[in-house]
Amino acid sequence: MTDVIIVAHRERRESAGLAREAVSWLRSHGHTAYLPLAEADALGVPELGADRAIGEAGLALSIGGDGTVLRLVDLLDGAPVPVLAVNLGGLAYLSEVEPSEMTSALQRYLDGDCSIEHRMLLQSEVLRAGSDVADGSWRALNEAVLEKADSGHTVRLGVRIDGAPFISYASDGMIIATPTGSTAYSLSARGPVVSPRHRALLVTPVSPHQLFDRSLVLTPDETVEVEVTGRHDVVLTVDGQVKASLRTGDRVRCRPAEEDALFVRFGRHRFHQVLRAKFGLADR
Repeated sequence: MTDVIIVAHRERRESAGLAREAVSWLRSHGHTAYLPLAEADALGVPELGADRAIGEAGLALSIGGDGTVLRLVDLLDGAPVPVLAVNLGGLAYLSEVEPSEMTSALQRYLDGDCSIEHRMLLQSEVLRAGSDVADGSWRALNEAVLEKADSGHTVRLGVRIDGAPFISYASDGMIIATPTGSTAYSLSARGPVVSPRHRALLVTPVSPHQLFDRSLVLTPDETVEVEVTGRHDVVLTVDGQVKASLRTGDRVRCRPAEEDALFVRFGRHRFHQVLRAKFGLADR
């Protein structure tokens, strides 16, 4: 018997029906399936909710787009639970199957007819001015972003790598991304596209007001620290969720997390072919 935790897109009309279908199918095959209570209430299916530790599940089912996957990974909080993602979104870099394939994909997973892909997670922590004690710590599948709190102003951010000063930026912000996150916000800031099976840190300034505007691709054993050196406030966002407000002297330290995110794959997952399809490169 396998415990399956389910998280679904809260605003897509078909989400609740697919969640019910997944729970019904799994229970009829002798497995346990449920949604976290808050998720079940938000989706309008409180009868499917259960107050259980999400990290104890054997499988996590995401029904939605990439944003739903990010929310599920955040809920897992580093627990080694593989994620099977059903696509209800647009670009859907992280999804593996379409809704019509959901139950057959569950059967294949339960039969062991799949592989598990590891994706690097980013660990970010806030260090307040004058302190080396973390005032908050979060994991991200995509990225941590330091961005200006107010429009009309650039912010000044000093970057250190492995404790050594690198450069100070005047910019709209700074993105520290994982390889998975290279096709998210980092891409729109002209960062490099990196295979998600790599382990690396991508450091990309957002609209820098200086000649050096290139991204850095660092090894996974390097640590990046970004300090707010100017007088304008900065907001720290982790995978799209605001986590902290930063002032002069506050720092954000980023490095690969000890834990990985795990994804269920069927057959060989060719990232370059996914990229080709998502950007319509076959027609160029």
